[in-house]
Amino acid sequence: MERAAKRELVSTLSDVFRNTGVVVVAHYSGLTVADMQKLRAQMKLAGGTVKVAKNRIAKIALEGTDVASISEFLQGPTLLCYSDDPVAAPKVASDFAKVNDKLVILGGAMGATALNADGVKALASLPSLDELRAKIVGLVNAPATKIAQVVNAPAAKLARVFGAYATSEEAA
Repeated sequence: MERAAKRELVSTLSDVFRNTGVVVVAHYSGLTVADMQKLRAQMKLAGGTVKVAKNRIAKIALEGTDVASISEFLQGPTLLCYSDDPVAAPKVASDFAKVNDKLVILGGAMGATALNADGVKALASLPSLDELRAKIVGLVNAPATKIAQVVNAPAAKLARVFGAYATSEEAA
């Protein structure tokens, strides 16, 4: 790899490390090409990215970033999973690691917070940003629905009373 290409890769990785919500580091030794493609596709659907980079280049790119704590994990065949959503990359990586034992999660970082493998798995168990938004909308919408039901209830009761009187008068 030429120096210019290395500089470009370092600057690209440095931008990634500065601007992403979470980075997960994992060993991928023994994964087939098909498995890697499947992991990349799942990560892309979740809004994340999988990148395999030389450890030396990644360590250079980590210098001066908040996620510099992950440099200790960069030994051996490692891949980087990252996403803007703090839950997406850990969730996809953890789910994939459960199915395929060749992917071993080493740790990661969320902003300046360093995560070990258990921290990444704990982060993966949280609901995603979209799920949280849906819950909030549901909670906000629920009181409005209940108010509409309470306001309509007396009218419905009154209509049933009139209906009962009407049927009783017809019967008499």
